[in-house]
Amino acid sequence: MTTPFICIEGVIGVGKTTLTKAIAKHFQVDCLLEIVEENPYLEKFYEDMDAWSFQTEMFFLCNRVKQLEDIHPLLLQGRPVVSDYHLTKNVLFARRTLQLKKWKQYERIYQILNESLPQASVIIYLKASVDTLMERIQHRGRAFELKIDRDYIAQLASDYDEAMNTLKTHTTVITIETDHLNVIDNQADLNFIIDQVQPYISSYLN
Repeated sequence: MTTPFICIEGVIGVGKTTLTKAIAKHFQVDCLLEIVEENPYLEKFYEDMDAWSFQTEMFFLCNRVKQLEDIHPLLLQGRPVVSDYHLTKNVLFARRTLQLKKWKQYERIYQILNESLPQASVIIYLKASVDTLMERIQHRGRAFELKIDRDYIAQLASDYDEAMNTLKTHTTVITIETDHLNVIDNQADLNFIIDQVQPYISSYLN
């Protein structure tokens, strides 16, 4: 049986990191969090996507590949891992932001790097309306995210739906609507999600 590698995914602001930390804490398993604010190109990217998209996407790809390589020994030891991203998001963002020539280059690099990386056993796909996402982005208050416009978020939501529909043909994808969930302040909401994760991880817990 494959050691559980549970990935939480969804559009910017949907609550991936918050839920990832909560699930890891509840089950007392290892937690993998993506590097975002450390990306030196990100603010420039949101100011001029055409000029800085390739640098931004390559930084994310290389860092995430390194993180996934680092957790591989844990999974081989039978230690479950919960992550606040799935590597397919790299393709999703790069395909949307890169010019065709750069996209083709990026796609080849991605395919090579992804060949030997651990694959998710379960994906928790968090969804929310565009209104909710925009509110959460504003509430979080990251300076570079405040520049994101509504149309961009709406397009990302559509892209994520398409990506998850593809992934669920060969990976377990659990879709959860989060507009009316508050996993920070409402234990019942958190328990609702934990109950759905439990069957995929319980056999590996001490």
